[in-house]
Amino acid sequence: MSRLRFINWPDFVKRVIMSSQKDLFQLPEDIHYLNCGYMSPLLKSAEEAGIQGMQRKRNPSGIFADDFFNEPETLRLLFSRLINCNPGQVAVIPSTSYAFQSAVNNLPVNKGSHAITVSDEFPSDYYTIRRWCGENRKELKVIEGGKNQNGRAQSWNTRILEAISNETAAVIMSSIHWMDGTKFDLKAIGKRCREVNAVFIVDGTQSVGALPIDVKEYNIDVLACAAYKWLLGPYSIGLAYYSEFFNGGIPLEESWLNRANARNFPGLTAYTDDYQATGAARYNVGEYSNFILTPMLIKSLEQIINWKVEFIQDYCKQVSRPLIDFLQENDFKTEEENFRADHLFGFQLPAGLNAARLLEQLQKRKIFVSVRGDSIRVSPHLYNTDNDIAMLMEALQGVAG
Repeated sequence: MSRLRFINWPDFVKRVIMSSQKDLFQLPEDIHYLNCGYMSPLLKSAEEAGIQGMQRKRNPSGIFADDFFNEPETLRLLFSRLINCNPGQVAVIPSTSYAFQSAVNNLPVNKGSHAITVSDEFPSDYYTIRRWCGENRKELKVIEGGKNQNGRAQSWNTRILEAISNETAAVIMSSIHWMDGTKFDLKAIGKRCREVNAVFIVDGTQSVGALPIDVKEYNIDVLACAAYKWLLGPYSIGLAYYSEFFNGGIPLEESWLNRANARNFPGLTAYTDDYQATGAARYNVGEYSNFILTPMLIKSLEQIINWKVEFIQDYCKQVSRPLIDFLQENDFKTEEENFRADHLFGFQLPAGLNAARLLEQLQKRKIFVSVRGDSIRVSPHLYNTDNDIAMLMEALQGVAG
């Protein structure tokens, strides 16, 4: 399908004529990759930036002191535009688990008797808060989601809000449920956390880059994102927002790059107790000046900003609409529309349908989705077309029929 590069077009025109962007990626024509929630393909531009980064290392005489700082600053600025924050409150991280450990290490231990998460939360998030609770004699309250029935998501959100009290030290959860795309009311949850002075920690890995998120509007204190999914970046790099609450905290490691005198290479042994002036810089991972991964992620973020996140979400809704209709008409269980993300959603098979046979058919047809819990998880992006969805529906029809 044709491609449109979005430069100097009004937003309403973009919304109307947005089409598949598959030619900006290297995906083979014979596969149907509906699995961005597992791992995104790389943009051609990001791949080229990575190659140039490797070539740059051939001759390090071209890498100067300022290069250790300038590209990461660009990265922080781009990410801040996606989530509406001060770029000084953004840190470069290797993983969400790293970011969350920095966060919980700086939680006040004399506040509240418990922390809150949701059932089947992503393991790194769950293990991090469970360990903190154990070490600080706090109860970990896990708010169950229940079975996939009418009103499930709304009831789940209500139970989360009701569980947050003056005894809540922190709430840690994903922005949408990573298994099936169930939406959480982050604005209401963040507002409630602010009312009781609880720290709100969010894993944005399965949303940021495809679903609009505003850390100020939602009163989020920490938002961490791995880059290799919806940020379309490489593995082993990510970005995290820390609110001003964490500006005086203690980082996981004492990298020289995070100190106030880091740009003064001849004077690095004039040791200082001060970190970089910007708030979250102390939480940057050591060696965050990655001359291969950083330029790759810059290219990806630039492209996402050019597309606009809301249009990515709109396109995913548009391209997956026939599949949603098919699922609902054929007794596949899905979350109701108001609580279902359009870029990542799960469905459950009707009683009696052979799951093993379905997976065999998907593999045979080169259709890539994920199985998470008892859900088949579908996660389209701009590189997907109507044909990808049609092929998945054909496979489902063949098994169901």
